[in-house]
Amino acid sequence: MGKSPTSLDELPRIGAPASRGLGAAGFTALRQLAGMRRQELARLHGVGPKALDLIEAALNEHGLKLG
Repeated sequence: MGKSPTSLDELPRIGAPASRGLGAAGFTALRQLAGMRRQELARLHGVGPKALDLIEAALNEHGLKLG
């Protein structure tokens, strides 16, 4: 049973603190994170290395990446 790809129209499952931090910054969809610098996202409250790795993996599923 493989993991299904994350939709570009939703945020990946990255944990509540990181999801709240992204939401507070106005990010509501994975597609909005494509091209963002990892360091910029890391400055958001609750967004740590694990969340960033999960975001990168979700973007990679769609051939996208962080900037």
